Amino acid sequence: MNKQTVSTPNAPAAIGPYSQGVKFGNLIFTSGQLPLNPQNGELVADIEGATKQSLDNIKAILESAGTSMDKIVKTVVFLRDMNDFAAMNAIYATYFPSNPPARSAVQVARLPKDAILEIEAIALAE
Repeated sequence: MNKQTVSTPNAPAAIGPYSQGVKFGNLIFTSGQLPLNPQNGELVADIEGATKQSLDNIKAILESAGTSMDKIVKTVVFLRDMNDFAAMNAIYATYFPSNPPARSAVQVARLPKDAILEIEAIALAE
């Protein structure tokens, strides 16, 4: 089995030595997605908009690899403030209306670019 990198201009470019995503076997692993708008590079700072932007970035990566959000089996949400959990959850739920993936959500001391959240995903390839 070969590891293949996944890349798309529809998600933010990597800001370090990593790939937007990696396909290995029948799995796609996304790197953590900050709420960066890929068109203008701006960081979304409100929790609702940030959650949407991070998930849209994941969606773009998965679609570029030929799969989709409904194939996600696991996500990890990193929050700067656990008080944002309910607001994040409300937006997150709209992306997974049925059969949501397994998920962990943790509060962290700091994220790159001082973002308020970061989300990563593991999905099945089509």
